[in-house]
Amino acid sequence: MKKLGIGISDFKELIKGNYIYVDKTEYIYKLINSGKYYFLSRPRRFGKSLLLSTIEYLFRGERELYKGMYIEDKWNWEEKYPVVRIDFGDTQVRSTEELEKELKAIIIEVGKVYGYKYNEEYTINRNLRLLTEKIYEESKKRIIILIDEYDKPILDNIEKKEEAEKIREVLKGFYITLKGIDKYIRFMLITGVSKFSKVSLFSGLNQLEDISLSKEYGNICGYTQEELEKNFKEYLEGVDLEEVREWYNGYNFLGEKVYNPFDILLYLKSKVYKNYWYETGKTEFLFKLIKEKEYKLPFLEKEYYTNEILEKFDIEYIRIEALMYQTGYLTIKEVKRIEEEEVYVLDYPNKEVRQSFNRELLYYITGEYQSDRTSKLKMALIEEDMEEIRRQIEVFLETISYEVLKNENVYQGAIYGLMYGMGYEVEIEDRTIKGRIDLALFINRKKVYIIELKLIEREEEKGKAIRQIQEKEYYKKYMNYEKIYIVGIEIDKLKKRIVNYEYKKVK
Repeated sequence: MKKLGIGISDFKELIKGNYIYVDKTEYIYKLINSGKYYFLSRPRRFGKSLLLSTIEYLFRGERELYKGMYIEDKWNWEEKYPVVRIDFGDTQVRSTEELEKELKAIIIEVGKVYGYKYNEEYTINRNLRLLTEKIYEESKKRIIILIDEYDKPILDNIEKKEEAEKIREVLKGFYITLKGIDKYIRFMLITGVSKFSKVSLFSGLNQLEDISLSKEYGNICGYTQEELEKNFKEYLEGVDLEEVREWYNGYNFLGEKVYNPFDILLYLKSKVYKNYWYETGKTEFLFKLIKEKEYKLPFLEKEYYTNEILEKFDIEYIRIEALMYQTGYLTIKEVKRIEEEEVYVLDYPNKEVRQSFNRELLYYITGEYQSDRTSKLKMALIEEDMEEIRRQIEVFLETISYEVLKNENVYQGAIYGLMYGMGYEVEIEDRTIKGRIDLALFINRKKVYIIELKLIEREEEKGKAIRQIQEKEYYKKYMNYEKIYIVGIEIDKLKKRIVNYEYKKVK
């Protein structure tokens, strides 16, 4: 029985150690034979490092590692190439000085293999150029360049705008140098979490082909449902595949929906549903930006986004939708075509991210974790204790500071976050033929709570929330559920508390 390769990103170690490897060499073969310069963006812990490692040993000609794989009988194993691997993933860069030291160390380390001595009188970029020339002279082969987590030095400093800009300029010079040694390069793949614009960072490498949203390579990282069931069959005995899919599947890069490998490996080891990826991959600065800049979270309404919006990200221009998509908190849930253009609807990929993100968001809004609150509210929803539901929402609103509660969007975001934090399926701004439902909360595929939230200023406005649900017959959309409750919640705009709470069991 093969082992689970938790935390192993070295391809040789995985194969030699008798760990399960999900064969991605068909994508790799197609990639190498279709072009020369590539860029791939995927969230953290998604198998990018293993992908680069698989390519590295392939170009080194280590055929025995690929026995039985798609590429084994298609590759020319006699052709071996020098590989330069640069990995920023394990480094913590806090300044341009530290980045320059890291780049220098990389050149020195690679230089030892090929007999190149770093020249202190030259710049880093000139040393890089001389190194590649030396490698080419020694090997008589063009070079393979693999760069992992290229953006980490910038993202580590994204809250310090001035420092992040300086670090970006150092990296930009480095990539311009790579452009200048094109004749020595056989293949290049750069991976990272975010995609900075070519103008700001990759102007020196404008020939990079971005495959991040390529249907052809949508499954190059992550596990499809078929790959999960085929490769991990021995570990899936007694497992509820539907529940596993609900918890961990759902990432969409325009191929099939895929699982995050890190989640699946840890789940199959313990058989306990936990927020594995989130606990190690969360992006702290994201929550700070949401709070500081008072972003309206994009998934509160179904909006359409183009490729350019999802991929545009820069130090001077941070669009929350792009940042959340690139870091893995949102994924593509629906693809539509408006005339000649494809547009996308975003949402949480799965239960793990939906629950974890909103619990963390509530912490940044209220200053405390709400696990006790969500547990009590969850029990009230299961037991259909409508008065306890009201009490838990009221107590929760009391934990939010007066300064934060500025408008209806904040109330919506907070209450939606509370509902999402329980892990249940929640539909926001769901459209019907007569209007849009504020919130529909689904309990175990059997019961639905339809909730309308209003801010009111006058006594005579009371009752309009539940009237809107009734008059527009929002509940008719969910008549296939066993039980339906409609709930109207009205909050006094000045007093910032619930002044009217009405509910009715429709079915």
